[in-house]
Amino acid sequence: MRTFSDHLAHYAACHRDPRNRMTHYVGVPAIIFAAMVLLSLAPLRGLGADATLAQVVTVAALAYYLLQDLALGLALTVVFGLLLWAAGAVAALGTGIAVAVFAVAFVGGWAVQLLGHHYEGNRPALLTSLFQILVSPVFLMAEVFFALGLKGDLARDIAARNAGRRG
Repeated sequence: MRTFSDHLAHYAACHRDPRNRMTHYVGVPAIIFAAMVLLSLAPLRGLGADATLAQVVTVAALAYYLLQDLALGLALTVVFGLLLWAAGAVAALGTGIAVAVFAVAFVGGWAVQLLGHHYEGNRPALLTSLFQILVSPVFLMAEVFFALGLKGDLARDIAARNAGRRG
């Protein structure tokens, strides 16, 4: 079974070109937002609480991130919380508007990322493992931490795992 660091290292190996990484800072949140908009249209009622499928899926994803790395998980909680709030606001505008926003954000997010992989000269990491869909947000947050001089041990671990390796 692959470890958290293994997944991050694989993702890093497929995203070495800075232009590709930059496209993912736009594309990944756009796709997450799109999914949240669509899932916000699915209410779940029961056990005395109202929620949406978006909220349940978001809590599950955040639980995974928090269990893997508390600091990265907390940072993603803030980002996902903002995206979920915005998605709920869009869903409240009505199904037609929400589906249109979903389509634009989803297609746009993928288009931007595919452009990045054109620069990189490789296929998206999720084509080798669908689990990479969960890895991309935490990898991007890890890169923010690395840029701020945080999580140096994790950055060194990823670099060591990728020494001499290509996607």
